[in-house]
Amino acid sequence: MAGSSHGHTPAAWTGVTIAFIGFCVAGAFMVMAQPVGFWAGMVIVALGGVVGAAMRAAGLGQPKDTHPVHRTAATVKAEPAAAEG
Repeated sequence: MAGSSHGHTPAAWTGVTIAFIGFCVAGAFMVMAQPVGFWAGMVIVALGGVVGAAMRAAGLGQPKDTHPVHRTAATVKAEPAAAEG
């Protein structure tokens, strides 16, 4: 993952940070047995996904064509292996 810049964008960092805060809020309210606070935390988690997606759509995410998994066979030309020696 480190070689492909997976998740190293402002959109990814912001979305994950918001979702992490939401999980913390939901976990705290779950321990306190407060269902309304728990569901508020879950809304914050979903908000993290929405914010991350919106930031990616605004151009702050990684483009799909830079990741080798998203390349199709037509764009990747395979060369035969050559023997050295």
